[in-house]
Amino acid sequence: MQFQKQSLTPLNHKEFRLFLLCRFFYTMSLRMVATVVAYHLFQLTKSSFAIGIVGLSEFVPVFALALYAGHVIDRSDKRTLLLKGIGSYALCVLALILVTSPFMQARISPGSTALAFYIIIFFSGVIRAFAGPTSSAIIAQLVPKDVLRFAASLSSTSWLAASILGHASAGFLIAGFGAHVTFIVIFCLTAIATIILSRIAKKPVVQTNLTTKTWDSVKEGLQFVFNNKVLLSTISLDLFAVLFGGAVALIPEFADQVLNVGPVGFGWLNAAMDIGSAIMIVSITLVPITRRQGYKLFWAIGGFGLCIIIFGLSRMYWISFAALMLAGALDGISVVIRS
Repeated sequence: MQFQKQSLTPLNHKEFRLFLLCRFFYTMSLRMVATVVAYHLFQLTKSSFAIGIVGLSEFVPVFALALYAGHVIDRSDKRTLLLKGIGSYALCVLALILVTSPFMQARISPGSTALAFYIIIFFSGVIRAFAGPTSSAIIAQLVPKDVLRFAASLSSTSWLAASILGHASAGFLIAGFGAHVTFIVIFCLTAIATIILSRIAKKPVVQTNLTTKTWDSVKEGLQFVFNNKVLLSTISLDLFAVLFGGAVALIPEFADQVLNVGPVGFGWLNAAMDIGSAIMIVSITLVPITRRQGYKLFWAIGGFGLCIIIFGLSRMYWISFAALMLAGALDGISVVIRS
């Protein structure tokens, strides 16, 4: 096994280095918001239903705008679009700072706080519908084509590292300073990401046929997916894996009511799957899966579902943590093969 120096070649490009830093801070802020909102909301309501509504508030705009967002991204300067997205997300974090401030908490009920969270998370979902795909699409405009796959790998590694650090640090900050101060820290991270991204030059629009109507563009994308049996089956398989993993949305309740751990333990539980994914993706990068990939993909997704079941049945923190970490590792196999 020999390490390829080529894998670090994208770092020779200044704009890609800036993008990695931007994505790291932005992803970290996303994960911290998810952790703090879930924990704080459960502490206010003691309701798993309330946690489910948070997830739904974010899912609805992302799902509803997915196809339209792809059309807009193809026709836009991706750097400017991403800059607007991260800047808008910073405004959402400012709203969370206001809602959780001592001044507001003394004047509004827990129910009003929950409603404010739902509204803010809904708008953050609208932003993520555009910013998420843009952050992946812009990479091709930052590095030469011959090192694109290495750039994508470095970007994924940065994303996973930021996810782990975001979940874990949010737990420590909640335990030490509370939700309000944690949101202030998150705003600072988002502001840093915005400043870094602003140093990247505007990019030309890649889409050449700008006269195509929105619906025609969306229909063309759908036809491509449904006519490609390999792509369609892979997406369908991934859908079932996501349904298996939906139980992790209840981590706030499991941490508080079942495992009896505080915000620090909750933060590490949230980070467990990302830790497993990071370890597995790095391992597969060094020792690629070259044989029977489809067979191994089925086993990985089946094992993922089994790990989630173990997590649901566990009453011990370390078993729960290990189950989630193994689930993340198996999901890492799935991600690499599907990519």
